[in-house]
Amino acid sequence: MEVDERPTEQYSDIGGLDQQIQELVEAIVLPMTHKERFENLGISPPKGVLLYGPPGTGKTLMARACAAQTKSTFLKLAGPQLVQMFIGDGAKLVRDAFALAKEKAPAIIFIDELDAIGTKRFDSEKAGDREVQRTMLELLNQLDGFSSHHDIKVVAATNRVDILDPALLRSGRLDRKIELPTRPGSQGTNHADPLQENERQP
Repeated sequence: MEVDERPTEQYSDIGGLDQQIQELVEAIVLPMTHKERFENLGISPPKGVLLYGPPGTGKTLMARACAAQTKSTFLKLAGPQLVQMFIGDGAKLVRDAFALAKEKAPAIIFIDELDAIGTKRFDSEKAGDREVQRTMLELLNQLDGFSSHHDIKVVAATNRVDILDPALLRSGRLDRKIELPTRPGSQGTNHADPLQENERQP
């Protein structure tokens, strides 16, 4: 698990994703920086967001910039690392990440390559398959275990949204999906709109 208490990435480091950045700001940033607005209106903001698209489209960078903007601790879990050799290790890593996020709140938990543990469930006699499903069930339990008004948000990323278990995308879990298209080149300057500029101000 990677932990960064002071991420410094900015949206200006990302090129060509103005719309996707705006959607992320509305789903994650505003509920964290203007929590009272949502509470006063009786609105339950998303607990989590799924970023999906081909490799190299800026998913990790967007999540880190989101953490920097909200002055949140950034915790990164890599899906393949959650597929552990020993029974229970993957589920324990998930529990530990959420426990640390509560301790370090405000915090953003970024789960990269979610498809490594989040594929559609099926009957299998293989111990490895059962362990992967056990890890995903622990993730579902953790997503259900905190309020959407808490200073913890989950951002997950995948290249294979088509194989994810629908339970992950239900309301109260990763119920906001943001598609990141293939971008020409790997660098560029993003011109943020006024809302994003205002949200960056201290």
